Amino acid sequence: MGIDKKLQKDAMRVLKDTSRTFYIPISLLKSPLKMTVGSAYLCMRAIDEIEDHEQLDAETKQKLLLTISKLLKGTFDNEVYEQLIKPYEVQLPEVTIRLGDWISVCPKEIVDKVKESTSEMADGMAKWVEKDWVIKTKEDLDDYTYYVAGLVGVMLSDIWEWYDNTKTDRELAIGYGRGLQAVNMLRNQDEDAERGVQFLPETWNRKDLFSYADENLKMGDQYIESIKTKNILVFCKIPLELAKKTLKALKSGEEKMSRKEVETTVDEIISE
Repeated sequence: MGIDKKLQKDAMRVLKDTSRTFYIPISLLKSPLKMTVGSAYLCMRAIDEIEDHEQLDAETKQKLLLTISKLLKGTFDNEVYEQLIKPYEVQLPEVTIRLGDWISVCPKEIVDKVKESTSEMADGMAKWVEKDWVIKTKEDLDDYTYYVAGLVGVMLSDIWEWYDNTKTDRELAIGYGRGLQAVNMLRNQDEDAERGVQFLPETWNRKDLFSYADENLKMGDQYIESIKTKNILVFCKIPLELAKKTLKALKSGEEKMSRKEVETTVDEIISE
């Protein structure tokens, strides 16, 4: 039991180091949701770090992602995983190296669903690494954002249902994830362009991506309408409201929300 407590503490520390945005709503969740969503987020972040890695070549990324996808489909063998990443250990962050730990702190009744969504995500990411992230059509953009963010929505829906039978619409869950991702894309557009990636269909401009974000964030609003559990509602509302306000700031030509605005938004949602 001591190891579990230490691992849980470690998971929250790594979560805080990796994502300020998601750390806030996850830390507000009650047990066992906190550790479930925390471990699920860390599992997905572990593979996301491989897809985004600046030093690994495309072939290595594909090999790692496809092998991880297969490992997650069965009983996850941490020794096999450690052997797989050993040659790249120096380059990989802690969140990726410790994927086995994040799986082990997830409640046994829901861990298979978390592994299933993460496996599908790894597979989809490998496909887009192979395509060199070249997005030609809106369908391509939908496909890419499904794998990197829509699946987060699907996985959260599985977790809510497991926790207290909260049922949500899967399509709206995907839109919720896509909306958050589209705002990230708009925020990081210059940075992505510097590394030669442009997440825009051929005929689109920045204004079209703003519309895409708006459209999907509206689905996010619809998604949370069916959620009655206060704890889950607060969790879902925080990233959604922060995304909407970030979008507004970007439209006004600002880079992001101020820290004060973030804190005020979070406080308002908690006290509703």
